[in-house]
Amino acid sequence: MLFLFLPVLPIQAASPLDIMINEISWMGEEKNGNDEWLELYNSTNLPISLDGWSLKAADGTPEIKLSGEISANGFYLLERTDDDSVPGIPADQIYKGALENNGENLELYDDKGNLVDFLDCSSKWSAGDNITKQTMERIDSKNWQNSKNAGGTPKAKNGIINTAESGSQSSSTPTQEKSKSLAYPSGIVINEILPSPEGKDSEEEWLEIFNQNDLETSLADWKISDITGVVKTYTFPEETKIPAKEFLVLTRPVSKITLNNEGDGLKLIRPDGKTVDSVEYVRAPKGQSFNRTAEGWVWSDILTPGSLNEDSETEPGVGTIKTDETNPEFQVKEGLAAVSQSFEKSQRQKIPNSFPPYLIAASLAVFSGAVIFSLKRLISSKN
Repeated sequence: MLFLFLPVLPIQAASPLDIMINEISWMGEEKNGNDEWLELYNSTNLPISLDGWSLKAADGTPEIKLSGEISANGFYLLERTDDDSVPGIPADQIYKGALENNGENLELYDDKGNLVDFLDCSSKWSAGDNITKQTMERIDSKNWQNSKNAGGTPKAKNGIINTAESGSQSSSTPTQEKSKSLAYPSGIVINEILPSPEGKDSEEEWLEIFNQNDLETSLADWKISDITGVVKTYTFPEETKIPAKEFLVLTRPVSKITLNNEGDGLKLIRPDGKTVDSVEYVRAPKGQSFNRTAEGWVWSDILTPGSLNEDSETEPGVGTIKTDETNPEFQVKEGLAAVSQSFEKSQRQKIPNSFPPYLIAASLAVFSGAVIFSLKRLISSKN
């Protein structure tokens, strides 16, 4: 019998939390506060290629183009500036750019541009101590802890924590957490956007989310981001809820998202990193909003933030709908009597604005024949 032993090739694609941000030394080391490092963890039983992946902060620094491979159930160490940030442990990659001590919003993207993991600590780091130099270690998909010792556990499992409820101990490396199935509702969509208002873009731009469901839906930890230029991502606060058949209007001063007039788009992202809706446009007419309709996206001169989109003189939108599924400053418009008939107009039969061309031609032919016949009779009677 002939046995063929083939090498295990690294896979390219990954599901959310297959690769995760696992430990962060945002405070640096005891000898040098600039010796920062980050660690990724592969929770699968297969090696994964990181070629084309990226790890970046929302403010643009650091922005790391990843490469190489992360082994099955293994770790990937990123050291800042040189290989001296973690003495005695070789870095898998060197990067440039400091982590802010007051917090960062970090996002991990695969080679297809899908958000695989994120960490929103833009206002404050969830864990870690700048005085004791204890690192920030991941416990599960949402929770973090201070490392047991200064310097943390680079390229090794995170420390052991005591579980108060059971009195038992468990490793904080989240190998099983990501496999828990979470139920997210479908029918949460981007409904209308205003990229180029009549007034100041910085004050009057807005975007609108619509809940097509018959039940109130929580948007806690959902994200929405633009796709062009300086990309901004807005994370909905924990208390964000959108009632059944209602709208949520998010203004630019709140979201910080800039919709570029010469072309841009939006992505709506669930907490597990899955993009559930997106829209793109090429050029934004002044004072018109981009509206979702049954026929596709169209520009309209009738703005309807917080209510059903209205019929108006429209031009076809140069854009596409990509749907994978058929704080306290946000604004939810409620009390709309017609909301229960949301998108009802998409089901109505449209009445033609004019006769078909062949009917017009036939009518002209009959009329012309009648005129000629009448003229012939008039000429005959005179003769």
